[in-house]
Amino acid sequence: MYTALLDEAHHAIEKTLPERSDDYRLAYHLAPPAGWMNDPNGLVHFRGEYHVFYQHHPYSPQWGPMYWGHAKSTDLVHWEHLPIALAPGDPYDRDGCFSGSAVVVEDTLYLIYTGHIWLGDSGNEEQGIRQVQCLASSNDGINFTKHGAVIEAAPHPDIVHFRDPKVWQRDGQWWMALGARLGDDPQLLLYRSQDLYHWDYLGCALTGQRETDGYMWECPDVFTLQGREVFLYSPQGLEPIGYEHWNRFQNGYRLGRLDETGGFTPATDFHEIDHGHDFYAAQTLLAPDGRRLLWAWLDMWNSPMPSQAHQWCGALSLPRELFLEGDQLRMRPARELTALRQSGQALTIGSLEAQSQVLDIRGALLELEFGLELTGSTAERFGLALRCSEDRGEQTLVYFDAMARRLVLDRQHSGAGVEGIRSVPVAPAQTRIALRIFLDRSSIEIFVDDGAYSLSSRIYPHPDSLGISAFAVNGRGIFKEGYAWQLADLKL
Repeated sequence: MYTALLDEAHHAIEKTLPERSDDYRLAYHLAPPAGWMNDPNGLVHFRGEYHVFYQHHPYSPQWGPMYWGHAKSTDLVHWEHLPIALAPGDPYDRDGCFSGSAVVVEDTLYLIYTGHIWLGDSGNEEQGIRQVQCLASSNDGINFTKHGAVIEAAPHPDIVHFRDPKVWQRDGQWWMALGARLGDDPQLLLYRSQDLYHWDYLGCALTGQRETDGYMWECPDVFTLQGREVFLYSPQGLEPIGYEHWNRFQNGYRLGRLDETGGFTPATDFHEIDHGHDFYAAQTLLAPDGRRLLWAWLDMWNSPMPSQAHQWCGALSLPRELFLEGDQLRMRPARELTALRQSGQALTIGSLEAQSQVLDIRGALLELEFGLELTGSTAERFGLALRCSEDRGEQTLVYFDAMARRLVLDRQHSGAGVEGIRSVPVAPAQTRIALRIFLDRSSIEIFVDDGAYSLSSRIYPHPDSLGISAFAVNGRGIFKEGYAWQLADLKL
């Protein structure tokens, strides 16, 4: 029966592929062949290859009962789609194989995930849900055998939301972090095991309050980086404040200390890890060379998703390398991504005095590296207009706002359905902003000052909107020399 469920899902994708439109199809970001994608799951290095699993609904480009999609790569650039790894349908995961993680024991790959069950008939949470933690394994990294639920109930009878297990090894034992919700307060729960099958509850490592911490911490990830421990998570229910928390849900981190008894003592407040419109459910893996790599869902709940009309929806961010600078978690594009570069040319703009200048660079698949010189610049704002149509009706703006002292991403005119402005601060003493920008057919990822900040968003311009202009408003803007590369179309 289980094999039949997987076969039916594969046939659904094959049937849909001829109907798929690729106007917004990403060239070098991992996206589903067809159907729906959300959270990255089970990031792991197995037998010399990187494996990325993801939440997937193969039957439509809308969210539905969750399967685990699957892809692998040897170089973090070229990805091969593999057969769907997990399908719901057993009593413990009847209505969804929700998010989780992956580990390797000797020569076996294990997936740990949340089995989701609706207790009512309509898929309405108010009628009740049940969530358990499940285990599956594979000897070849492609075909998986389910082993059922290994944690069959939350530790408190009033906990209903109890999901997204992240498993890692510490001092010869397996540890599991889970996000939970007790009433309207979020919790980080910890378990420990010797064999992945039998788990002991250590306790609530950290709890929050609805007013300040949201009501649920999804997709927890706990790891050590440069000798410090990081709690990475996705809180639901935070209210916007100032420039922060304007997305439907957030994604961020706290630094702290995890003790042997399972308590996490935070040393910092919550900080958003990305400041764009579309970045959620980030997860990490430890690469063989010691780097901590991160992927996130490059979309956001309740956001415009025009590609749904094209029979696919959702993508993952570029892989990023994490490092700490003081108490700040920074992200750089994975170094392997330079392999995407094709033809390149110097980006020489110089000084602009209250004007706009069309550049001789065009394209949907670009990497741009340049700087904005603040010393000597007098413009109220200056920067680049990207993915411009001939009449400038479509454009995505990246600029320095001198009055607000912020670096701004403006997608008010970025194409079908999207809008909104996001920004990050620029320190008063800062004299230059270093920018590295990746453009794909329906995405932009901006890395600021060697990863001090990033802004990741989906955009949906017309395929012919390919122009780039530099601009300065009411004063002089000075651009440092840089470089632009056309990037490979890998048709992932």
